[in-house]
Amino acid sequence: MEYGEYRRYDAVGLAELVALREVSPAELLETAMLRADQVNGRLNAIVYPMHEIARRRAATELSGPFAGVPFLLKDLKQDYAGVPTGSGTRALRGHAAVRHSEVVRRWLDAGLVPFGRTATPEFGTKGITESAATGASRNPWNLDHTPGGSSGGSAAAVAAGVVPVAGASDGGGSIRIPAACCGLVGLKPGRGLVPAGPDHDEHLAGAATDGVVSRTVRDTAAMLDVLARTPDPGGPYLAAVPGTSYAELAGRTPPKLRIGFTTRSPLGTPVHAEAVAAVEHAATLLGKLGHDVEPAEPDIDGVALARDFMTMWSAQTALTIATIKRDTGARDREFEVDNRLLAASARTVRAVDHAEARARWNGYTRALADFHERYDLLLTPTLARPPVRIGELATPPLLRLGGELLLRLRLTGPFTKTKAWNDQVLANLAPVPFTQLANITGRPAMSLPLHRTAEDLPLGVQFVGGLGGEPTLLALATQLEAEHAWADAEPAL
Repeated sequence: MEYGEYRRYDAVGLAELVALREVSPAELLETAMLRADQVNGRLNAIVYPMHEIARRRAATELSGPFAGVPFLLKDLKQDYAGVPTGSGTRALRGHAAVRHSEVVRRWLDAGLVPFGRTATPEFGTKGITESAATGASRNPWNLDHTPGGSSGGSAAAVAAGVVPVAGASDGGGSIRIPAACCGLVGLKPGRGLVPAGPDHDEHLAGAATDGVVSRTVRDTAAMLDVLARTPDPGGPYLAAVPGTSYAELAGRTPPKLRIGFTTRSPLGTPVHAEAVAAVEHAATLLGKLGHDVEPAEPDIDGVALARDFMTMWSAQTALTIATIKRDTGARDREFEVDNRLLAASARTVRAVDHAEARARWNGYTRALADFHERYDLLLTPTLARPPVRIGELATPPLLRLGGELLLRLRLTGPFTKTKAWNDQVLANLAPVPFTQLANITGRPAMSLPLHRTAEDLPLGVQFVGGLGGEPTLLALATQLEAEHAWADAEPAL
């Protein structure tokens, strides 16, 4: 199959061609790998190829709703037995996974053909995809800019036409942020829908979940059916799923919705005029479609939420580093300074203070639930500004060198309480202040590519749903997709 024809189809469409025997899985795979060869040198999206594994799989008899469709796995948590999961860190190079993660097993059962692993920042801790281990991934729409993070490699590959859909995950916006940067659909499912096993009960105290980035809503919906339709017997939740498939629900016309919108950063930091314009454009479009849209936002202290989010995030980073050091014998120098400082900051927090921060999540969740008593959805920018330039959010050299010295001298406790450190943490959150709310509260949220900047960069908007709100999000997304045919847009690589 020629690339031009391949690019016209989404994953559901490619699966239909395979089912009709109009194309073989092997042909699709070779087309996808050829496209990857053409663009990956510029994008740095795929950091670990699995070509021979994929060729052997494509030669077998495949079944499932996505039988024969090429696919990419995010190089974080999405373990494939016998293949290293690098997690964006030098400390895990060459350490192969011993078994499939549950989401990978479900993707394989659906007939997908993974042929590579995509770039992520170290441990997925940033909203950009730049790491010391694998370098910077770049946005297909402008190579000087980030594809977002932490699922930036997957988003870059999908936007560039390597695959129509790819594995992603979201602990603080890591599906929605790259979707917004690259002009894609990015749904973070609600807590408990997608299994985290077998090595974890849940990720990031329930704040994180696996999912996908895609070009079309129907691919996202069909993938949610693959990941969420059956429970994980060893998992902590028996999630309620609708009796009708998400794919079918996504195709239904939504009722008249009440949607509250805001463009105010919950951190009180600036919001770029393009991000404001993105929401205003979306609000206008929603009004034309018959929905009630008005300014509104939940009654939540965004700075307190961010602080409590970072308390959990830094503790998880400390645990991750300690576990890798214990299991592999990795040295401190194999981890990035930023994450070592995050881990050090966690060690200055008393256990009771960590427990209190975690307990406050309930208040944020209740406040968002009160908002959803009045409004079906919350509309915000996904990003507070257009995609940043490569290297723009890198830790300043002097701060990095100072941090390295303090780590060696074991004097990081006082440093992580300084204004310089707190300003650096805020600088990394300021471009993405809107996404953590859905992670803390466990609510579903989706970024849709409804806006492009004056420089022709994508800039998505975010919709946050209530408990079990995935069908509403998907149905509205389908309605908006019909008005705004974003899947046809292709970067001129």
